Amino acid sequence: MFRSTLAFLLAEGFQRRGVRVDFGAHLPLMDFGGHRYTLEHLLAYAESADRLGFKALAVNDHMVFSVPWLDGPTALAAVLAHSGSMTLATTVALPVVRGPVQLAKALGAIDRLSGGRMIVAVGPGSSQRDYEAIGIDFEERWQRLDEAIQVMRVLWSDDAEPFTGRFYSTEGIDLQPRPAQLSGPPIWVGSWGSKAGLRRTARLGDGWLASAYNTTPGDFKDAWERLQIDVAESGKDPAAFPNGLATMWFYLTDDQAVAERVFRERLLPTIRRPEEILRDRLPVGPPERFAEKLSAFRDAGVQRVFIWPVTDELDQLERFAETVAPLLEP
Repeated sequence: MFRSTLAFLLAEGFQRRGVRVDFGAHLPLMDFGGHRYTLEHLLAYAESADRLGFKALAVNDHMVFSVPWLDGPTALAAVLAHSGSMTLATTVALPVVRGPVQLAKALGAIDRLSGGRMIVAVGPGSSQRDYEAIGIDFEERWQRLDEAIQVMRVLWSDDAEPFTGRFYSTEGIDLQPRPAQLSGPPIWVGSWGSKAGLRRTARLGDGWLASAYNTTPGDFKDAWERLQIDVAESGKDPAAFPNGLATMWFYLTDDQAVAERVFRERLLPTIRRPEEILRDRLPVGPPERFAEKLSAFRDAGVQRVFIWPVTDELDQLERFAETVAPLLEP
């Protein structure tokens, strides 16, 4: 079954090898050292991303972390009027941690105020500390996430039947005003690429969000091929099912000493992965290296990459637009 379905998908052109990839920018919410949490900085960053042609502006979500982390939905709302026509995205938001009703209310408001520009990518979150902070069992995160996605869809719809599950119920809840988008923003599901995660994405999601520091181009390609089969078997059109790659932390420099200092002082202590994995997956160094990695992901089927400079954010956005993006032109 797998081989025959995959052959059909390939014949239909769903593996769009060589297509142009576009770029989103993560708002700099995470402290990699010496960070400035000011509204002026966030507004300047959003304006720069819009001016430089980025297609989306994204925020990630944690309650507590190993370093300070500015609240994502609050930051996104704060820069709304300075975001131009960019898509606004969560990459990812945590409906289990925040509560699906609360999150649906906040993100529905941002969608309405932005004129319908939201994409809501959700996941359970990988930090047990978030769950300890709010008093929810970390082991329940997957079952709760399945229900939370359904809750958000019902709350954003005008005519859906109430949802009642083990953990959540929408009975008697009417969230007004509704989002600008009919039936609410698209809901993408974040998954690192496990079989169970991909099946959940196909069953409950409108798109897939992968994680740059938790995958490789080869792993992404394998997962994307499997996901398209899962999507088709869920009764959806694989050609209309989008994907993205989030948390692509980077720093551009031709100075090897500077690159090594940024890697060791900012990335390595903050992103808790083995050093050899981070060196392989996160581009810290010359633009050509970053472009080579992005080309490999593009050829694996990635459609949008959300980049995240780890320091000197405004300068790094400019450098990316001037030195990396042109190397990805067809």
